[in-house]
Amino acid sequence: MTTPTPSPRPRGTLYLVPAPLDFGCSEQAPLTDVLPAGTLQQAAQLQHWIVENAKTARAYLKRIEEHVPLCQPLQAMQMVELPREVHKVGDHAGQKTSATKGAKNATPKRTDPPAFDPRSLLRPALDGHDMGLVSEAGMPGVADPGSSIVRAAHQLGLRVVPLTGPISLLLALAASGLNGQSFAFIGYLPQDDSARANALRMYEAHARKTGQAQIAIETPYRNAKLWQACLQHLQADTWLSVHSGISLPTARSQSMSVKSWRKQGEECPMDGKTPAVFIFGC
Repeated sequence: MTTPTPSPRPRGTLYLVPAPLDFGCSEQAPLTDVLPAGTLQQAAQLQHWIVENAKTARAYLKRIEEHVPLCQPLQAMQMVELPREVHKVGDHAGQKTSATKGAKNATPKRTDPPAFDPRSLLRPALDGHDMGLVSEAGMPGVADPGSSIVRAAHQLGLRVVPLTGPISLLLALAASGLNGQSFAFIGYLPQDDSARANALRMYEAHARKTGQAQIAIETPYRNAKLWQACLQHLQADTWLSVHSGISLPTARSQSMSVKSWRKQGEECPMDGKTPAVFIFGC
C-alpha cells in the first residue's frame, strides 16, 4: 500500500497595511475617516508584523483597538523592525542620497541598499502565519521602506495583498491639476544648495519636454528651503503645487504658476512640522 504524501504546509499571506498620514502632525485624523472598516478588521487579525518602527506600530495598533478588538494583546504582538539603513537609503540599489556638501556642480550620490536578507523576516509566513507590513504613514513600499520585503514575498511564492488606505502622493497628484497620466516620484532632492538647484532644473527640463509631473517630498523642517529653491530656480511659467496635512481638517492644497507664487510673496505656505508634497510641471 502506498503511503500518502503529506500535504504541504499552507503558507501565510503578506498584507500591506496602510497607516494614516498624520504621523508627526500636531493633530490626528479620526481613524475611521481615513481607513475603511475592512482594512481595520484585517489589521486587527494579524499577530506577526514587519515594521518601520515598533513603537510607532504599537501606537497605531492601539488606535485600531479603539474600533476593532485585536487578535492578541499588544504585548503579545510579534514585531521585527526593518534595518535602520533601509530608512536612509531605501530598499534598492541606486537610491539617491545627499550630494557632497559644497562640491562644485554636485550631483546626488548613489548608494547600495543595506546588506540584509529580507526573506529571513518572512519566516512566520512560511510557517503558515499571516503577516502585516506597515510603515509610519501611508502605504509601505510607496515613498516608504518595505518594497524589498514585498519582492522577497513574491520570490518565496507568498500571496501579497495591499489593503485600502491613503497614499499621500496620489492624493496630492489628484488635487494638483498636473498630469495624472504621466508622473514620476523623484523623492528627496539633494540638501546641498547647488546640487538641489541643478536637480530642480534637470527635472523641470524633463517635465517641460515630456509633460510629466514631478513629485518630490522633503523632511518637514526643510520644507522652507525646498520652497525657496523652487521659487528661485524653476521657470516663471512652470506650475508648482504644494500639499500639506493631507487628510487632516487643516489640509492645504494649492497650485499656481511660479510667477503667481512669487507675486504672493516668498513665505513658505507649509510649516516646519507637517509633511508636505511638492509637484511641478507644465
